[in-house]
Amino acid sequence: MKSTQAHYQQITNTCKDLFINKMKDYGAAWRILRLPSLTDQIYIKAQRIRSIQDLEEQKIEEGQVSEFIGIINYSLMALIQLELGVAEQPDLNPQKATELYEKHLAETFQLMKDKNHDYGEAWREMRVSSLTDLILQKLLRVKQIEDNQGKTLVSEGIDANYQDMINYAVFALIHLDS
Repeated sequence: MKSTQAHYQQITNTCKDLFINKMKDYGAAWRILRLPSLTDQIYIKAQRIRSIQDLEEQKIEEGQVSEFIGIINYSLMALIQLELGVAEQPDLNPQKATELYEKHLAETFQLMKDKNHDYGEAWREMRVSSLTDLILQKLLRVKQIEDNQGKTLVSEGIDANYQDMINYAVFALIHLDS
């Protein structure tokens, strides 16, 4: 069995490669998306995963893997939007977008290592369906925080929730790859 860190990096490299290739195809068109739009996009992907897990038949061939990858990439875009704000026009070249992607991914990877140390890799005993439900719960929290204009009284902010969603999606992909 691969170490969590090695498996994490393998999965996130796949995600990053897709992000880079989409930047070549579409540019940074995603920079015009407001945070609630990114949250809703992630929500659609998480709901689709839940439907795939619950339904016996699916009409679109793409499965859970591509949707979890989408959750990771859209969450990283959201973290970039939190840092830079929304643009009126695409304003990032592929190199700068990749640098920002890697920066936020590195911070999220460190968070995973810290939590994994403290929780003793408890996620390994979790089901993929539970990780999906946790992502959906985080999305509902983010929506509420967005409705509260980003303010919280005692809870983590939006950025921590996006980071948790990334890590849950990576854990789900590790399970699916095993």
